[in-house]
Amino acid sequence: MTVKVSERDDSHMSHEAVATGVRIWDVYQQDLLVGMFHNESDAHNYKAELEILEQQRQQLQNQ
Repeated sequence: MTVKVSERDDSHMSHEAVATGVRIWDVYQQDLLVGMFHNESDAHNYKAELEILEQQRQQLQNQ
């Protein structure tokens, strides 16, 4: 499973959001958007959570 965090490009945000300085971090799981966060650390915490859940799922399958 691939999970990645990236800061949203200004071209993918509204003019209002760009004007007010809003930043958004997207979390992708296997190239699908699964979360959006205003705080980068929250995005990375969610990424870690997804990775832990995937590890647990794989362990259950291997039993």
